[in-house]
Amino acid sequence: MRKLLTVTIVGFIAQLIDGSLGMAYGVTSSSLLLMLGMAPAVASASIHMSEVVTTAASGFFHFKFGNVDRGTVLKLILPGGVGAFIGACFLSNIPGEAVRPFISVFLLSLGFYILFRFLFLKNAYNENRGIELSNKKAAILGLLGGFADATGGGGWGPITTPVLLAQKDTVPRKVIGTVDTSEFVIALSATAGFLISLGWQEFDWFWVIALMIGGMFAAPIAAWLVRKLPSYILGVAVGGVIIITNFHTIINLADIEVTLSYLLYACLFILWLIAIIFTIKKNNKG
Repeated sequence: MRKLLTVTIVGFIAQLIDGSLGMAYGVTSSSLLLMLGMAPAVASASIHMSEVVTTAASGFFHFKFGNVDRGTVLKLILPGGVGAFIGACFLSNIPGEAVRPFISVFLLSLGFYILFRFLFLKNAYNENRGIELSNKKAAILGLLGGFADATGGGGWGPITTPVLLAQKDTVPRKVIGTVDTSEFVIALSATAGFLISLGWQEFDWFWVIALMIGGMFAAPIAAWLVRKLPSYILGVAVGGVIIITNFHTIINLADIEVTLSYLLYACLFILWLIAIIFTIKKNNKG
């Protein structure tokens, strides 16, 4: 019972972060499962099975609160689903470590751009403005995001959210709601791929159900927060998460001494909090 409660809380926290910032459900969940010794393919399969339910709930509430750009969702789901299905079928044969540093550096740079863009934002956004994304860009972004999500246990949000948010005049709540809503198809496609390549017996149903329960409770809270929080706060918050997440990947790959890495994390976190406080005070004065 204690283990069930623990994993349910993890699922709640993971979905609350993911639903509020458009990323981190897979990263949070997979980190825990891998730490407990679960094989990468089984961990990713269990996470995606739980996400079929949690993303459906998240998408429903984001749609209800007006956080979704329907056109962009339709553009992303087909290439994203294809990429996720392929990644799930060939997870055991993919050398993901080879390309991960390059993706992390790219996303880290986007994170800094997003942070400074919203940190020094002067003009108010049209909260009803849609997301401008060409079919070609949507196809590339969807394939890359879906593939990365299936092979890493989390990647749809960390890739699609910063790329969409880096575009000019994009409204953060629309990006977050759109990414979370489209993720339902990615989770469904990845799960189908895992069923073919692994079979039902490889899913850890204890983890799946516990993560589902926690995520379903968090979904409406996260969607409501995204609707209520101002764009400048969401932008700075997402930018900080992107920076810290990808900095973590680079630190691990660089094999930096543990004490130094903790010091760097602490500095980044403090600077991120200062940035949030600064932008709140600046916009309140305006």
